[in-house]
Amino acid sequence: MAGSSVLLDMQNITKVYQMGKTKVPALDGVSLSIEEGEYVAIVGTSGSGKSTLMNIIGLLDSPTEGVFQIRGHRANDLTGRQLADLRNREIGFVFQQFNLLARTPAWRQVELPLFYANVARGTAREQALEALAQVGLAERADHRPEELSGGQQQRVAIARALVNRPSLLLADEPTGALDTRTGEEVMTLFEKLHREGLTLVIITHDQEVAERARRVITMRDGVIISDSDAAVAAVSGDQNGLNDAAPAPLPRPVAIEQNEEKMYEAV
Repeated sequence: MAGSSVLLDMQNITKVYQMGKTKVPALDGVSLSIEEGEYVAIVGTSGSGKSTLMNIIGLLDSPTEGVFQIRGHRANDLTGRQLADLRNREIGFVFQQFNLLARTPAWRQVELPLFYANVARGTAREQALEALAQVGLAERADHRPEELSGGQQQRVAIARALVNRPSLLLADEPTGALDTRTGEEVMTLFEKLHREGLTLVIITHDQEVAERARRVITMRDGVIISDSDAAVAAVSGDQNGLNDAAPAPLPRPVAIEQNEEKMYEAV
């Protein structure tokens, strides 16, 4: 994008999981650069490596080899606490499951990252209410999850991801638990956020969701097999493997399965 700067840059990223005595390769020499303000979809079938790539982009996991920089910070050189601080400042997460706390009003759900960032209580509530207004839920701030529709719950989760005013919104299958109409509403919201200047990276296996992005990166067997604008990807989707039968997913260590807990790690 003209006038934009590089937000994240990966060079020759490799990830190998050790499962007992077996080494399981997940990424094989991935190089990728994303500029500020881009709207990117990363697609592929199960076992393609897209979830592992998401974990590394989100600073939830570290590469086995290669160099990863986000906003000029070389992630390879940072301590766990420094990674947590960078993650809390720069990245907002949206997952397929909403991960909301039962019997907790929406505004408290949204202010949770600010609590871990030691933001003053009054300021935190003000920012939480602003984030809810940004996703069209100002009138639902006091509602608990059981009082909200699936789409509204995902909007709360998006507001929670936005409340720290991150540089990057990283969404993993954000419409996977929603019906078609509600999923459309969420994707429309993402497009609004992109127009407002937010950098978006969506991880998905759904070609229709991917085509809403401006750039589509397709993965297979731990490598990037195509990187193109959405219009080109829409034409060549079948050739890129989006409609292939899904292979068995790679085994993943328990630590990676629990990565969502790191979203609000104290800094």
